[in-house]
Amino acid sequence: MLSLSQTRLHGSFLACVSYILELAPADLPRPDADEDPASGWTVSRWLGGLGMGIAKLADPASFAWAGPWIARVQAPDAEPRYAVMFGVPSGVVWDPAGDGEARPEWLVEGYLLAAADISQARPPLPTAPTGSGAVEGIWVSPSAGEPARALPRARALAGQGLEGDRHVAGTGTFPSGRPGSALTLVAAEVCESFTPPLTADQHRRNVVVRGLDLNRLVGHEFQIGPVHCRGMRLCEPCTVVQRYVGRPVLRDLVHRGGLRADILADGEIQVGDAVRAVAAAPLC
Repeated sequence: MLSLSQTRLHGSFLACVSYILELAPADLPRPDADEDPASGWTVSRWLGGLGMGIAKLADPASFAWAGPWIARVQAPDAEPRYAVMFGVPSGVVWDPAGDGEARPEWLVEGYLLAAADISQARPPLPTAPTGSGAVEGIWVSPSAGEPARALPRARALAGQGLEGDRHVAGTGTFPSGRPGSALTLVAAEVCESFTPPLTADQHRRNVVVRGLDLNRLVGHEFQIGPVHCRGMRLCEPCTVVQRYVGRPVLRDLVHRGGLRADILADGEIQVGDAVRAVAAAPLC
């Protein structure tokens, strides 16, 4: 029979796995009472049947991942528990047995659920949206942490970003010049789903778009007015955004944080421009 401490540990681990895999907790196997739920055979063999495995992280305190992973949290004078971490840098998005606080020094173990053969597990690219949206706001900031400035129009520089923005100057939080680093977009509807709504100084995205599913632009070329761009990957949230917002938003922004894109040709974008996918071969 499980002690209260074991119940907390086993239960929080299984809750984390079910959260990541989007399964009901009742669908998961139950480890034996004397078995470590993360390193024991029960869960790992069950994952194997799904074509997956669980990998232990060497240094969970410094680990960051643009997706979910599981940390064993050991706070002072508290029973250990497991929580789901997310983002680069990572923060707590699901803490089924705690209060959501997990300082780096409290992360004593970390685990990543992964496909056993990643080539067989790559998700298909989404189909490009057929409708169009509209630019509702354009924002630039000269460097990380500096206030965002609203512009009625902006010069888009191929492979760089918007003129006057940190992505062009190389003064942002993350490196410039790499694929997907030139331009960030977010849906106005996502910003408005928070109370109070997220502001430009909080979400830190360059272009606010209304009326278009930005996630479906990943892997596809699209236009902002006359400017050709390519959607590279989701702009997933991290603790940087949560710090700007000043309240817990990380969990609610997962897969809703917007789009990272490359600018393919110079041009000018302006508020009111249509945003639509164009016919082009998707990325492989």
